[in-house]
Amino acid sequence: MHFPVPRVPRQPAPAPTGTDAGLSEELAPVVAGARRRALRDGDPQIDTAHLLHSLVESGPDVRAAFGGPDQVARVLGYLVQRSIGYGLRWQATVEDSGAVPMVPADRDSGQTVWSPSAEAAVLRARERAADRGEHRPGGLDLLAGLAADRESRAAEVLVRAGVDPDRLTGRIGELSQQVRRT
Repeated sequence: MHFPVPRVPRQPAPAPTGTDAGLSEELAPVVAGARRRALRDGDPQIDTAHLLHSLVESGPDVRAAFGGPDQVARVLGYLVQRSIGYGLRWQATVEDSGAVPMVPADRDSGQTVWSPSAEAAVLRARERAADRGEHRPGGLDLLAGLAADRESRAAEVLVRAGVDPDRLTGRIGELSQQVRRT
C-alpha cells in the first residue's frame, strides 16, 4: 500500500535581521545552511562550526583557500563527525571565545541566535570587506573571520583536521588579491 506524502507549503525565508543583515547574496545560503544545521542538531545557537560547514560546501573559491582537496575532505570529515556525535559535548553550551559580549537567547522568539564567536566572525568579515571598499562581505571574508579566532569551534575543527589557521589566512589573502586583479 502506498501512502501519499503530505505536502508542506513553502515558507518564505525570514527577512535578515541583526547579524544576518547586510550580508552578501553569496553568504545568504551559507547562513541559511548554518541555521538549518543548528536547528537539526538541537543546538541553541548558530556557532562557528555550523558556519564553517556551510561555507566549505558553498563554493569553489572557499575550497580553493585550503591546501588542496585532501585538506577540504579532512575538514568536511571532521564537520560531518561533529554533526553525528563528535559535537555532542558542544550541545547545550554557548560558544564564547570572549570576542563580543554575550547576549542571552530569547528562546520564545523561534529564531536561532548566533553564538558570540560566530557574531564576531561576521563582524571581522564585514571589516575585511570594508577595508577593500566593499559594502558586503563574501565567502573568503567570512572564512578569514572564522580562522582569526583561535578559541572558536571552527578553529578547533580546522586544527584537528590539520589546517594551520595562519597559513589558511595567508592563502585567503592571496586569493583575494587574485580576484581583485581580474
